[in-house]
Amino acid sequence: MDNVELGLRLRSRRAALGRTVASVATDAALSVPYVANLENGRGNPTVSALDRLADALGTRLVVELVGPDEDQGKAAAPVAVPPSLLAFSRGARFRREVALLAGTLAEDDRTVRAMLVDALAAAAAPLRRDLHEGDWRRLLDAMVLILGHPAD
Repeated sequence: MDNVELGLRLRSRRAALGRTVASVATDAALSVPYVANLENGRGNPTVSALDRLADALGTRLVVELVGPDEDQGKAAAPVAVPPSLLAFSRGARFRREVALLAGTLAEDDRTVRAMLVDALAAAAAPLRRDLHEGDWRRLLDAMVLILGHPAD
């Protein structure tokens, strides 16, 4: 993974959680300019710094050593979170669904919020257009039905 892809993943995850660079930097015990530079594809982070960032973002760091003849293109590129989805995720309906689903799944709200934003962004990506609030509501309803009601 190159620095630009790393930056995209960090920013996407942070945005999905609705967090600021400052709050993530504080939780990771890193400086705000350092985290901002990483999100912009600059810098040379240590594994320790990346591990602390992953923890601050509610995920985990996975390091993989890949040989020269192994397929390096297997990992999917991170999906950017559309601005309309970020706006929708700040609304009362989204917050209510997150709280209900978090209770059903016995997970914390931040984890469920990030999971839903990531899933909604990934579901909308192939459409190649920015969706409107009604579209996000319908997709959210589908995700809640799928996640909140396990298969029989």
